[in-house]
Amino acid sequence: MGISPGLAAFRLSFELSPIILTGGIANLIPGSALPIIAVTEALNFTEGLLAGGGDLDFDDFFCHFVPLPGSSLIDQQIGHYAFANQIVAANAVIVQPLAISLRMICPVKDPGGYALKLATITALQATLKQHNTMGGTYTIATPSYFYTNCVMLDMKDTSNSGSLQAQNTYQLDFEQPLLTLQAAIAAQNNLMSQISNGLPINGVPAWSGLGPTVGQPPSLGIVGTAPVASDTAGTNVGTPLAGAPQ
Repeated sequence: MGISPGLAAFRLSFELSPIILTGGIANLIPGSALPIIAVTEALNFTEGLLAGGGDLDFDDFFCHFVPLPGSSLIDQQIGHYAFANQIVAANAVIVQPLAISLRMICPVKDPGGYALKLATITALQATLKQHNTMGGTYTIATPSYFYTNCVMLDMKDTSNSGSLQAQNTYQLDFEQPLLTLQAAIAAQNNLMSQISNGLPINGVPAWSGLGPTVGQPPSLGIVGTAPVASDTAGTNVGTPLAGAPQ
């Protein structure tokens, strides 16, 4: 039984390939974007996906993704430290990064699927690890929101203990940081352009420290010196009196 084009697009975007690798290993690809289905269905491209002519059964794909409950759309905390005034304190919040987690369900469907699963998971782990090492980011598509410029936190086994198959489910955790590389570059370029153009200032620039004093200060070389002929108390050294014996 066929499905409508709208349902097919929905399942392909949010169930079969909701993760898009951006940057990193995708830099050499036009658009710098690599959908994860290019890795999970790499062994099926030449046989079915690229051959055409036959109906594709989405249920036969290697894995299916489901967004987990608890993903955040807005995450912020109230500031409890001291503020300048009560008006600021009443509205001060601290923005936190957004978190999104996906469950990847990949059971083996036929006896020959164990070898396919080993090869696919190994290739997927190596691809994601290399992508993370190169500083790549991710775009996560969910039916309610698109998370862009995400970084990957981990990929772990969360299989159901009630199933007879081991390692049939994995969880992929991502986080959308507050500061992205693009935002940092834009802020740096804006700062450098302002410095290059010259920032206007108020008043006349002056050196920091104490202002100049009126008049010239006495030389340190003559402060505290005494005349040679002056008497010095307690030394009995001075100018001899007239008529006194020499």
